[in-house]
Amino acid sequence: MSSHGQKVAVITGASQGIGAGLVAAYRKLGYAVVATSRGIAPSGDPDVLTVQGDIADPATGERVIAAGVARFGRIDTLVNNAGFFVAKPFTEYTEEDFSSLVAVNLGGFFRTTQHALPHMLRQGGGHVVQITTSLVDQPNSSLASALASLTKGGLQSATKALAIEYATRGVRVNAVSPGIIKTPMHAEATHGFLSGLHPVGRMGEIDDITDAVIYLENAPFVTGEILHVDGGQNAGH
Repeated sequence: MSSHGQKVAVITGASQGIGAGLVAAYRKLGYAVVATSRGIAPSGDPDVLTVQGDIADPATGERVIAAGVARFGRIDTLVNNAGFFVAKPFTEYTEEDFSSLVAVNLGGFFRTTQHALPHMLRQGGGHVVQITTSLVDQPNSSLASALASLTKGGLQSATKALAIEYATRGVRVNAVSPGIIKTPMHAEATHGFLSGLHPVGRMGEIDDITDAVIYLENAPFVTGEILHVDGGQNAGH
């Protein structure tokens, strides 16, 4: 258990890319971290608890939050970062695409957040942050991705709804809406095309997103915000 009232952040999809960057960013902030993903390796850092689990499995969210409370005694922040993105013409999405995107993007968020909130309310405060995609607000004709928007758009709506529901109870709820970030998810060969989807002409870096999350973490008057970190995509084309 965290002996000196150290704050605790739970990060989903934590093994690589933005998730791994978030683990490092919250540690730098002095938080203990509960890091989860399907194949996450144990950490040598005593203030990082790793929990293996598929966020699409209804039991995972509860198990991750329970493990964090058992080890550190509290949960202050939840970053719902686990998610995936499938771009294809709408009529080519399969039943399997639909089930997996709904299970991960919506189901993982729903269950993990539902189990984290009572701990935050008991402490008198907390913060929930979703990682979505700029394509929710500004679809792009060169990258059909309606199923990703269906799920990530639901997260953005829920972010605002929860921010209002908990506004008087000390829990803030925000989202970061990225452009396309250089992570292992995107093959090097696609970088030229992906860079061109941003008005600034380049992809984002992992630090661009982690810096935005940490800004929200330290912004007590900001809740219900969808912070676009997207090289201008949300502004126009």
